[in-house]
Amino acid sequence: MNAAYNFQIPIDYLKRFLIILIIAPNLLFAQNNKQEIIKDLDLKYEHYSKIAQKMWNNPELGYLEKQSVALLIKELKNEGFKIDAGVADIPTAFMASYGSGHPMIGILGEYDALPGMSQKASTNKEAIVEGAPGHGCGHHLLGTAALAAAISVKDWLKKSGQSGTVIFYGTPAEEGGSGKVYMGRAGAFNDLDAIITWHPAGQNNASPHTNLATISGRFRFKGISSHAAMSPEHGRSALDGVEAMNNMVNMLREHTTEPTRIHYVITDGGMAPNIVPAEAEVYYVARHENRDELKAVWNRIIKAAEGAAMGTETEMTFEVVGGTYNILPNEAFSKIMNSNLEIVGGVNYDEKEKEFATALQKTLGTTKKPETAAEVQPMAFSHGKASSDVGDVSWIAPTASMVAATWVPGTPAHSWQAVAAGGTSIGNKGMMVAAKTMALTAIDLMHNPSALKAIKIEFNERKGPDFKYEALLGDREPPLDYRK
Repeated sequence: MNAAYNFQIPIDYLKRFLIILIIAPNLLFAQNNKQEIIKDLDLKYEHYSKIAQKMWNNPELGYLEKQSVALLIKELKNEGFKIDAGVADIPTAFMASYGSGHPMIGILGEYDALPGMSQKASTNKEAIVEGAPGHGCGHHLLGTAALAAAISVKDWLKKSGQSGTVIFYGTPAEEGGSGKVYMGRAGAFNDLDAIITWHPAGQNNASPHTNLATISGRFRFKGISSHAAMSPEHGRSALDGVEAMNNMVNMLREHTTEPTRIHYVITDGGMAPNIVPAEAEVYYVARHENRDELKAVWNRIIKAAEGAAMGTETEMTFEVVGGTYNILPNEAFSKIMNSNLEIVGGVNYDEKEKEFATALQKTLGTTKKPETAAEVQPMAFSHGKASSDVGDVSWIAPTASMVAATWVPGTPAHSWQAVAAGGTSIGNKGMMVAAKTMALTAIDLMHNPSALKAIKIEFNERKGPDFKYEALLGDREPPLDYRK
């Protein structure tokens, strides 16, 4: 069976039963201790909210997150973490570790913003600066919650005297830059026993899930410029090459398997309509749950580009910019995270927040009540259609992820409404739900080696004995200028 489908391999009933027997006795790791950890994080709500909002007020694009990284590193240094900067030759990638020996638990933090998503913390669509970046995916909250969780685990290690290491991973350029892939390729996650992460959303959920693998790249066409009216016969339009490629790819869609997804945007279409464009570029992303099928689709896209160049008498070059694996789920791990999410619970809005949420929901056309943010959704396996460079990480070490309600229920990611909610206490409250849940989950793993053993059994079975990690983006260098 193809490795991309290994999440479907069943673990027999007896093994599942034994796993539960191994984990259950210790999962309730002194509930009074967990409540102390939750209370401690509650006391630091204002502190972490200020950090998140500093990043929200200063959104930075992928591989350019210098101020966000400086802010996080300063906090971690003050807490006694050892900093390893410039991981995988990426200036804004870093690791911050505390403790010694195993268990070794990684917590992933992100902080890149999206281009053109500038938005005020308002219920009306109002940019702070037109065309400027904004945190439409809530990575300012993601990075801060990971920071809070890592520091909370550090405090527990120091207080308990237990051996173990917690590592905060500063991972840049998740939005199309594949930052974690380059870090994974460089071996940054190889020694970990487990990895914990989360993502902002409109609900609270810690279910096991998978998603789609991706390959992305830029196709550049070169032609011959000429006056479009006086001497068009001398020109060879690079834009014609791009458009011919796009037409062929759009016809290709009819002959692909589900769930193939192909997206593109023309990033350079020429300078003026009366000049035959000598250069043009189109940026493509392809997705599929099966990595072999994804590679086949990508090769067909390349053939379309080659055919377009031949037919328009232009030259074509392409560069693979990014590539990410589908997420490898881990049910045993997700059960532990889910049990802690149920202990933490969701968020409750005050009257002012309800007012804001209701007004924002009117712009979305949703009928979901703001109060649903307080609910924790039941565990159920899901197969998402989005993608993330967390996918690569999940095939290197066992990984569990959750979502927390940092946006008004019903809000889609990459929307101005997500930016708006992320700039308010609504975002901050959800952020702390994630911080608490991740901290408790990490401590459960450190406190209970049997739980880690069960997680690793499932991890090894799902990925298969013959799996060898190879990045889909090949051996190219990190595209540090992809957002410039």
